[in-house]
Amino acid sequence: MRRRTGLAVAGALVLAWGEWMNWRWSRTLVGNRRGVSEAVVVLGYRNPRARANVVNRRRVRAGLRSIAADHELHTRVIFTGGATTTDVAEAQLMADYAKSVLNFDGTIVLEEESRTTWENITNVIPLIEDVDRIKIVSQPAHALKARAYLRRQRPDLADRLAPAADYRPGEWLLLKPLLALYGLWTLRNLKKDEKKVSLWPAGVSEAVAGGRSADTGE
Repeated sequence: MRRRTGLAVAGALVLAWGEWMNWRWSRTLVGNRRGVSEAVVVLGYRNPRARANVVNRRRVRAGLRSIAADHELHTRVIFTGGATTTDVAEAQLMADYAKSVLNFDGTIVLEEESRTTWENITNVIPLIEDVDRIKIVSQPAHALKARAYLRRQRPDLADRLAPAADYRPGEWLLLKPLLALYGLWTLRNLKKDEKKVSLWPAGVSEAVAGGRSADTGE
């Protein structure tokens, strides 16, 4: 009985740790900037088939729920990711899923050349530099990595970064400890100031509550 209880407690602690780490990364390098326009940048994941796989489908859903209700008419969703294992770019696969399955009829922009997270950011900068808020969507650790890259490439855009809705309590619960372990590895080269959790006044992140890329080194 004690052994079962101990295992149950240990399992609960592991799950709680996975939740906390993913939450923490989703709130790092983001602020509370407001405005009348926003870009939601959805990072692609390698996709060996001609239809969006489960990871890319999840990212598309997270991207669409990241659209702030009060900015819906001024939002562009940017799908980014080139072709790696098929002839069709990851960006195109995600856009097709958003339109044909989720019935999204908002503004979509495709960036189909990137093969790494660094290239994702480099190539979307011309598509986002005119908006007031920028949300980057992926798994929380990967999105943080991309935000750090944007901060390095264009420091003047860093204060426009806003929280996306790519973290939800309980979503992919059993996988979150594994995602957290992978996140620790993939974020190992970030600088100390790139890992600082952002804080903002209550109510600012109203939209968030609603709820290898082409990168082989994701």
